[in-house]
Amino acid sequence: MFRIPRLSRFYKALTIVVLTGLTRSVLTLPARAQDGGGVFQKYEERAGKAVDRGFEYLLGVEQPDGSYPESFGRSTGISSLVGMSFLAKGFAPGQGRYGEAINRRIDYALNHTKPDGLIDCGDHGNGPMYSHNISTLFLSEVSGMVDKERQKRIEPALGKALQVILRAQACTKSPDNKGGWRYQPDSKDSDLSCSGWALMALRSARLNGAPVPQQAITDAVDYTLGRMERKIGHFGYMDQYQHKETLTGAGLLCLELCGRHATPENLLAGEWILNNHETLPRAEFEFYGNYYNAQGMFQLGGKFWQRYADWMYPHYLEDQNEDGSWLGERYGRVYGTTMMILAFTVPARQLPIYQRDERVDDAQ
Repeated sequence: MFRIPRLSRFYKALTIVVLTGLTRSVLTLPARAQDGGGVFQKYEERAGKAVDRGFEYLLGVEQPDGSYPESFGRSTGISSLVGMSFLAKGFAPGQGRYGEAINRRIDYALNHTKPDGLIDCGDHGNGPMYSHNISTLFLSEVSGMVDKERQKRIEPALGKALQVILRAQACTKSPDNKGGWRYQPDSKDSDLSCSGWALMALRSARLNGAPVPQQAITDAVDYTLGRMERKIGHFGYMDQYQHKETLTGAGLLCLELCGRHATPENLLAGEWILNNHETLPRAEFEFYGNYYNAQGMFQLGGKFWQRYADWMYPHYLEDQNEDGSWLGERYGRVYGTTMMILAFTVPARQLPIYQRDERVDDAQ
């Protein structure tokens, strides 16, 4: 079983930053953030207020048992996305306005962890791996930031959860599906959407000191590249074309987070997003696509983030409802609100998995 370090240097540094004043009501960029010519500053105050309204909505609709209303509201995936949205603005477990809300999301994931490590409450649609991957990522992100008692629970749960992901990847699969994941722990096929969350969970845990095999990351990257149309630049769901409007950002982000910054493939994907992002509001999984586009384009930086942000903020600020929510396609307002918060808060870079390496120049 994996042994998850109690507090890696990476997480200790993050915790110190969080607890020394970045949990303000307006999003705050780190001092060295390269923000594509300062585009975020134009929307900082409005975006910060919108995010705060979104947080209040999420607090207001939480059910007594820790679940949420609407589609898949009992899902550990939805619950963990809510927890990640609070983290994304710099709030820490047990600290500040939303500290206990984050703790409740941690407890919800832990309380629905099965003896074999699968994090699942049964409300998962096509299969448990999608929610499991998101919840594993969430637990990895908070590991080392929590109180001692929760840390004691997280360590074995997270180790087992990572083993579930690695076993699912290792199932015998065709060459075209090798290295990826799908909805069931024993699925013989793969898709980019489920694989993206699994890869981020493994990458996060590896950053936090878990002995995740590098080969697992390499195989997942190879799978991701296999979903790319290399001449045009978009990524697809199970081939190179399905849901390209909403999955190109996912492919881009996965490659960027795994050390492939500003490669020719990534720059081509960034150009494709710049040329096609205004079709996103007509896509089936619009909010999911915007979340991934925002994260991926911020990783590229330069004109990619500047032009995308200059479209995203004014467009989606207008879509916020009076109650602070966003309505996210078929999965309801809780899902839509968390996706929009995670997209809006990307310049704050408070979630460790989305840190950007400032030793490299922005792509132009």
